[in-house]
Amino acid sequence: MAFVLIHFNTDYETWKQAFDADPAGRVQSASGYSIARGVEDPNDIFVRVEFSSVQDAKDFRERLLGIGVLEAFNVVTPPTVLEVSETGTY
Repeated sequence: MAFVLIHFNTDYETWKQAFDADPAGRVQSASGYSIARGVEDPNDIFVRVEFSSVQDAKDFRERLLGIGVLEAFNVVTPPTVLEVSETGTY
């Protein structure tokens, strides 16, 4: 399992419209996503998009960067591909 993580600090409503429009084809290649917002600043947005493989995550990242949609928003941490190395529950 792999993820693309992105951290934005931008107007949530404007960003969410672009996210829902799915210009990079997230729905066709991802298996899920989660969005978290800062408690003190709800425009502090953390997005995790889940993929079945590292290659799928890399391909999505390249599509996302290639279409330039991120340029409209304040990206704090650019799309980063991560592979899960450990999880736990308590």
